[in-house]
Amino acid sequence: MPFSNATRKKASHDQQDTERSQRKRRVSGENRQGLAGLKRHKQEDTDFCHTDPTHHSSSQMDESVNSRKPNFSALVGSNGLTNRASSLANSKPGTAKKLVIKNFKGKPKLHDNYKEETWMKLRGAVDAIHKSTSIKYSLEELYQAVENMCSHKMAVMLYDSLKVVCEEHIKHQITQFKGNQGDELDSVLFLRKINKCWQDHCRQMIMIRSIFLFLDRTYVLQNSMVSSLWDMGLDLFRQHIIIDTSVQTKTVDGLLLLIERERNGEMVDRSLLKSLLGMLSDLQIYKEAFEVRFLQETERLYAAEGQRLMQEREIAEYLHHVDKRLEEEQDRLMFYMDQSTQKPLVSCVEKQLLGEHLGNILQKGLHQLLDENRTDDLKLLYNLFSRVKAGLETLCQHWGDYIKSFGSTIVINPEKDKTMVQELLDFKDKVDNILQSCFSSNEKFINTMKESFETFINKRLNKPAELIAKYVDSKLRAGNKEATEEELERMLDKIMVLFRFIHGKDVFEAFYKKDLAKRLLVGKSASVDAEKSMLSKLKQECGGAFTSKLEGMFKDMELSRDIMVHFKQHIQHQKDSISIDLTVNILTMGYWPTYIPMEVHLPPEMVRYQEIFKSFYLAKHSGRKLQWQPTLGHCVLRADFRAGKKELQVSLFQSLVLIMFNDGDDFTTEYIKQYTGIEDGELRRTLQSLACGKARVIIKTPKGKDVEDGDLFQFNNDFKHKLYRIKINQIQMKETQEENVNTTERVFQDRQYQIDAAIVRIMKTRKTLTHTLLVSELYNQLKFPVKPADLKKRIESLIDRDYMERDKENSNQYHYVA
Repeated sequence: MPFSNATRKKASHDQQDTERSQRKRRVSGENRQGLAGLKRHKQEDTDFCHTDPTHHSSSQMDESVNSRKPNFSALVGSNGLTNRASSLANSKPGTAKKLVIKNFKGKPKLHDNYKEETWMKLRGAVDAIHKSTSIKYSLEELYQAVENMCSHKMAVMLYDSLKVVCEEHIKHQITQFKGNQGDELDSVLFLRKINKCWQDHCRQMIMIRSIFLFLDRTYVLQNSMVSSLWDMGLDLFRQHIIIDTSVQTKTVDGLLLLIERERNGEMVDRSLLKSLLGMLSDLQIYKEAFEVRFLQETERLYAAEGQRLMQEREIAEYLHHVDKRLEEEQDRLMFYMDQSTQKPLVSCVEKQLLGEHLGNILQKGLHQLLDENRTDDLKLLYNLFSRVKAGLETLCQHWGDYIKSFGSTIVINPEKDKTMVQELLDFKDKVDNILQSCFSSNEKFINTMKESFETFINKRLNKPAELIAKYVDSKLRAGNKEATEEELERMLDKIMVLFRFIHGKDVFEAFYKKDLAKRLLVGKSASVDAEKSMLSKLKQECGGAFTSKLEGMFKDMELSRDIMVHFKQHIQHQKDSISIDLTVNILTMGYWPTYIPMEVHLPPEMVRYQEIFKSFYLAKHSGRKLQWQPTLGHCVLRADFRAGKKELQVSLFQSLVLIMFNDGDDFTTEYIKQYTGIEDGELRRTLQSLACGKARVIIKTPKGKDVEDGDLFQFNNDFKHKLYRIKINQIQMKETQEENVNTTERVFQDRQYQIDAAIVRIMKTRKTLTHTLLVSELYNQLKFPVKPADLKKRIESLIDRDYMERDKENSNQYHYVA
């Protein structure tokens, strides 16, 4: 509902009364603020002049008081309200008046001697500050005087006069540092005196600036060419004290002496160093006056120290000393040095203690640290070398040289063949641990390690590949109780790492296939899962073509088991009973190693069993040919001794020899050979295993390890053993020298076929090639190491067989013959 006129009028009067009372309170509050004088802001279009009435006559006091009255009234509020507002606030309701704001008619005038008198008062305060005596006037009063002078355009005179006074005082201070008075002081006392002078100067300039703050915030800010009061003080101190040659030299010499003492292990006044170095930095002469000489002295000190300690100390001890020195210098930087010194100082220390001795450190101590597996020292070495230019590159190079050197001692020495693979695995574990724990798994170091392993492991062609295959055989063979399945799997993974390094992978394949065949046929495989795991690793590494024959061997064994199930069922329907239990493995000739056929004289029961199986198999698989391989056959014989019955697990050749003793008591070597038909070398090994091994089921006369032609063998009826089933066929798993040679020769023969095929394939594609390009293409395609002379022989062979021909005009160029 709208107000009536009367109501609106009353509300208007109430509102005016409220505004007047608020305005009155504000005016009185602002009056109190104006009387304080120190923090009052300059009013727009208003000048205020504050003088001390005690320094004037009574007439002057009256004039001063009269002149101040209008000024105080002008300070009541920022909006220019005068004391007349109080009469407005007390006016009766209903008498509305307009509020009029007017400017002052003119600036208040100063008396004639105001400038000189006020400056003398300020000069006295500055002198008191310099002399560390009490100031006669309050700081508020002095501040107000400065403000009044600046407001009346006396700022230039005030600034210049203040600079002169400060300069005179500072000039007087230099006398205590020059002449006999300064020379008699030792370095530390001199530094303390110069530090006291600096601290006093800073304290004095802070107090002076607090009095002349209005000058600093108005005149100085408005004139870019004029230095602030603080900067002016720094300029004067620098110009009249520190720039002085003798003072500066003695100051810097003293500072360097204190730092040298601290580096030598003495206790020094670090706060003094911090203060004086801060002074040089504030005066902007830190770099040219101190830092240049400081870095020169540092370089000289650490150059001499590095040369001396490299001769005196072990490398590990030297590295710890360098690390300690770097920590000390870092601590100095944090406590009292200027931060601009950090980079050149640290670089100087690193260069003199590390950079100048990189090669000597590594030659003198790296091999020892690596041999002793001192991981903490190696980690420190890596961290320190990472700080120096070309440090890690040099370390990486020596790291590779060490691996090649140490690895070559394992591979080259034939006396270490028995332990070569295990030593290589241990060495690989060692370098892997160092890479991870000391070298931060640096990619360059890892690649260098791989290249180095590949270099030294192939220095001895083919042998490492052969021994790695045999090592795998020893771990996968039954009876190996050294490791659980998980440990066996980890071992196979490590073996595959070594396998990647070898070039003659075909040599590994040949020996691995031969040993795998023995494990499968003799039933000596520890775990089918482990065998298949190894096979999958090889397939993943080398592809399906590499493992196709190995996979075929496993398929043959599975098919053979199925065939024997059907054969057992077939035997049950036969009228004639068979006294022996025969198991036959059907081997695909292309998958398995090549075995030399050997005709031996089998017992009639076994021959008859073979014929039955042959008829059964060929009836189901017409067109195939069976060739019996007795070399890897094995049997279980029941034997009667005086101590009781035993079961002997023997090879087929061993069983043929033992069965002879059913028909006689003793036989000579020649007779056994004639009766069994076993090859001479194989027979001697067999007799040696039965008569000279741990389980001597026959007795040789005369006694001895070697089997001669005239030796006589008898059945050992007094044989005793704690086990019921005794394994004597371990000799069957051992590799003969002849087997080793045959396997190696087959590898070389296969390589010749591969070289021939590669040459024909390349020439068929390119039609015409020079000798150099052909050899280059061959090296790209062949996966095994080959000598240029061998390639040349294969090329000549193909030319002789008309697969290619030489160019008639250029003998180094070949043409493919279609």
